[in-house]
Amino acid sequence: MRCFRLLIGIAAAGLSACAPAKREAAPRIPDATPRAADATSRGDRSYFMGFSIVPPRFNDVALAIRSAEIWTRRSDAAIMHLDVPWAMLLAGSSPADALRKDGVDLEHYYRSKHLRLVVTIDVTNGLARDKEAEALVAAHRSITEPAVQQLYRSYVRTLVEMLHPDYLGLAAETNLIRLAAPRPIYSAVVRMTNDAASEIRRSHSAATLPLYVSVQVETAWGRLGVFAEPRPFAGIDQDVRDFPFINVLGLSSYPYLGGFKNPDDIPLDYYTRLRGTRTLPLMVVEGGWATMSVGGVFSTSTEMQAQYIARQSRLLDEAKAIGVFQLSFTDLDLRTWRKPVPGILVMFMTLGLVDAALNPKPALDVWDRIFARHLTR
Repeated sequence: MRCFRLLIGIAAAGLSACAPAKREAAPRIPDATPRAADATSRGDRSYFMGFSIVPPRFNDVALAIRSAEIWTRRSDAAIMHLDVPWAMLLAGSSPADALRKDGVDLEHYYRSKHLRLVVTIDVTNGLARDKEAEALVAAHRSITEPAVQQLYRSYVRTLVEMLHPDYLGLAAETNLIRLAAPRPIYSAVVRMTNDAASEIRRSHSAATLPLYVSVQVETAWGRLGVFAEPRPFAGIDQDVRDFPFINVLGLSSYPYLGGFKNPDDIPLDYYTRLRGTRTLPLMVVEGGWATMSVGGVFSTSTEMQAQYIARQSRLLDEAKAIGVFQLSFTDLDLRTWRKPVPGILVMFMTLGLVDAALNPKPALDVWDRIFARHLTR
């Protein structure tokens, strides 16, 4: 489901390499401040909150930085969702060089804002879980090859040394990969992540560096749109068996793609049922609710998105979650993207709590009221 990887590196490079030129000022959005108590602002919260840097417009680094200066004021944490830089690694670049190009500057920026850092590494195609990463396909290579798995482990090891994440995800949406991809691809994901986790645990305990993989929540509930009709609840038992190293469970959730027409229809045990009786802490590492309808797929509005942010706070409270992230704080202006634009992006282009010009949507006020609650972690 993760759709924004192409833009993140562009923004990261601009954070330290340039100061934004003087441009038309972005709309004034006040800092998050406490408000009168309501269902979203009462009591403490157990979960940190945050976003990722995604430029609203392709190649507009200055706008991406202005966006980041807004959302980092209403966040306790930041997330980096990184594809393995297969093309660079296959061409002979070192993992350190790859991370200096795409990673280190962004980590420095987030640390300067005193934010926790969560990193998810994506090993397959985030836009099409039935496929391998485009760079590997173009090179006629595969994660089923031991040499390619070694590149992954080397990249993971170097990332830990250079970015010092507070939480690290070794793969994304594993249950969806298992469902959609050829069996050898899923088996390779299992093998390479377990091998990487074993290497990490030689120098970092579970307490000092919690590890996770993410599961796709709608898939676990049998509700994702790839199914011809709803399926029974599948859960995550196999993911827990196949990835025994996890001591946190990452969640990816886009309920509007799971057939929910009203956010209040999402059951309160939507997260907790996945965990069951296990003691695994839960962290939403990507998700959201779009605000532009897509004909024949889903119908939505800005008011429904605000309703979802409020409903999600109840799901998080119910699960005593430890974190929640939306990858995109802003909408995406796909008119500025290089053509052809992947067709699937239209379903994710309006996930932002502000539009592509940084004008706030109603959901931002709800987010701010939740953020104003005291964080107990």
